[in-house]
Amino acid sequence: MSDQSSLQTLLSLVPPDHGADERVDWPTAEDTLGCRLPGDYKAFMAVYGAGAIGELGVLGPLPVDYPQWDPGSILKSAPAFRDLWTREGGLPGIAADGGPVLPWGSGCNANELGWLTLDPDPDRWPVVVWRRQISYGESSWALFDCGMVDFLARMMRAEFDECPLGDASLWGATAPFVHWREEQRRWQAGLDPETGLPDPLLRELLRRPAP
Repeated sequence: MSDQSSLQTLLSLVPPDHGADERVDWPTAEDTLGCRLPGDYKAFMAVYGAGAIGELGVLGPLPVDYPQWDPGSILKSAPAFRDLWTREGGLPGIAADGGPVLPWGSGCNANELGWLTLDPDPDRWPVVVWRRQISYGESSWALFDCGMVDFLARMMRAEFDECPLGDASLWGATAPFVHWREEQRRWQAGLDPETGLPDPLLRELLRRPAP
């Protein structure tokens, strides 16, 4: 599936009303990361930007200035993701060296999502997922032969044989996307970062003087 058709499918499921073009300098980002990035990820960043679909966060490529908390990035998350791959031996039949994986998302009860980057063409990188909640005897790692945007759409349309994450909150279901800047603006206003609704407990917390 092409980058645009994949994105159109996702747009039909998750409107980008609270998204924002991340305006990434891609040559600089790819030079800093030491690799090219998939076209569907770049298209996602131009329409949605970095942020969260429900409880699933999608990382931007590089660190950014932020008003309240660090939204994370591929660059900052890569060492821990690669270390997790190495410590657990990765996928059966694939070298355990942490070099061939790169993260792009996290969340839904601590699942970690990324790409297996062995192919020289980033548009052919499959998705790899580390799942915290698994059945006894299963590997924590799973591979899905599709791109990032396809993965998100297929999960929300329940088109895999089973839920690809160790959490089913987005399995056969959708959730709004909220850009990370909007999430932080809402939090500072005493609103729930995901829904935008008033959060009395958060407002009370924000009223308290700093220790």
